[in-house]
Amino acid sequence: MKTLISKKAPDFVASAVLNGKDIVKNFTIKQFLGKKYIILFFYPKDFTFVCPTEMHAFQEKINDFKKRNTEIIAVSTDTEYSHWTWLQMSKDKGGILGITYPIVSDINKTISYNYGVLSGNIICDSSNNIIKAEGELIAYRGLFLIDKKGIIRHILINDLPLGRNINESLRMIDAIQYFEKSGEVCPANWKIGKKSIKANHDGIIDYFS
Repeated sequence: MKTLISKKAPDFVASAVLNGKDIVKNFTIKQFLGKKYIILFFYPKDFTFVCPTEMHAFQEKINDFKKRNTEIIAVSTDTEYSHWTWLQMSKDKGGILGITYPIVSDINKTISYNYGVLSGNIICDSSNNIIKAEGELIAYRGLFLIDKKGIIRHILINDLPLGRNINESLRMIDAIQYFEKSGEVCPANWKIGKKSIKANHDGIIDYFS
């Protein structure tokens, strides 16, 4: 599958749970375009092991994302009712009580497929009729940073056992916002306060603090 980097983020309309309790049927990322950056992250399953650690880790940093004008949105292939039930369970019982950002239901697998993070394979016959599925049709741990114009600027996809580093997501938001403001690019391991790079008209690299 071709990369989605620098492409328009695929839109969707789906059911989601908001504020840990409210089920809506027509959630879309269009509502944030022109207003906010988006961290859209996919996870494999509700009621599992690595997934709740990531969910809580994003919630713990939610004020840092808000300071950067960034909306966090989670997606898995579970139903909205599964999400809602998981949201009522306390952390010490493996639940995600206290999560306030939207959790989207991709029960039809189309969102995961369009973002290139759907695991497993769908086997079709010569007439394109589905015969069977090989492996579980669930989402890998994909993460997409979408700018205010709806363009995907950063992609990270982990295999199922590997949890993400939430601080890296914040660093990438800082980097794209710094670039948009200054026009200077961000070298390896860059963070706010470190030197950025700008090429002058002679092709010589200048460093800026």
